[in-house]
Amino acid sequence: MNTKQIDYVLEIAKTKNFNRAAENLFISQPALSYQIKLVENEIGFLIFERSVRGTLLTPAGEQFCTTLRNIRGELKLAVEQGQNLSSRYKSNISIGLPMRSAIYFLSEAIVKFETEHDGISVTPHFLPLSDPSSFLKGEEDILFSMEVDVKRISDIKIHKLFESKIYLITEKSDTLAQKKIIELEDLKGRTLMVGGGSPPELRLVQQRVIETLNIPYFNSNDYETTLTNVAAHKGVCLAPGFLNNHYDEFAWTPFNCPETISCVLCTHASEQNKNVYALVKLLQKTYIEHSDFAV
Repeated sequence: MNTKQIDYVLEIAKTKNFNRAAENLFISQPALSYQIKLVENEIGFLIFERSVRGTLLTPAGEQFCTTLRNIRGELKLAVEQGQNLSSRYKSNISIGLPMRSAIYFLSEAIVKFETEHDGISVTPHFLPLSDPSSFLKGEEDILFSMEVDVKRISDIKIHKLFESKIYLITEKSDTLAQKKIIELEDLKGRTLMVGGGSPPELRLVQQRVIETLNIPYFNSNDYETTLTNVAAHKGVCLAPGFLNNHYDEFAWTPFNCPETISCVLCTHASEQNKNVYALVKLLQKTYIEHSDFAV
């Protein structure tokens, strides 16, 4: 099956009408029907059923079209990325991270790196936190991670980036937002959001606060849910500084505790591209200069 045939199938699935699809595709209806017959012969099942009610997707056809839409979207993205690279760059370094704030100074580093390394592009890939699977399959050259998630993985090199301190997230109108640093006792009488895939260091701090102050806590499935609950006045939250999106919606106040969360960059053990290591060193230098950055 070629890309035109994919477009033909998806257009019919959208319009539920061969004649209308043919008009939209600027081909004749018999030609469109012939192409769909070729596709169905190739894949071995019917995609569409024609009836008095019009053109309907078969159950197999419905699932098939869902997959085709994903394929078409990925292909479109691949073409666009190729166009971007071919026009300006001769090489590319991809770096995986869960959100922009995780490596807040990445954009600053990209500007400097691409100025010093003519023809080399740096492309961010946004991936789920604590999921290195695409990196391990070789889809990224560099991966941002919490050290606890990757320290037992073989065939990678770990490069220290920064130690992320722990902060209290509150609404900006909260009285605690006026403090320069939050002490454990300041949380007395509050409800604490916990869960959401917290790393071990953060869970330790959460547990200490709950047990010492005997305060209520509220389980929250993920970080975005936690922020929503904070905004809904359900409680406050402790979080690592690298999650701070800098959108100024919430107050991030340092929490007085010895625990920090080690954030690292990973490269493949077999990596021989000197430019990959040059970018890692530039990012390390950037974070040495900026230190902690969540405030």
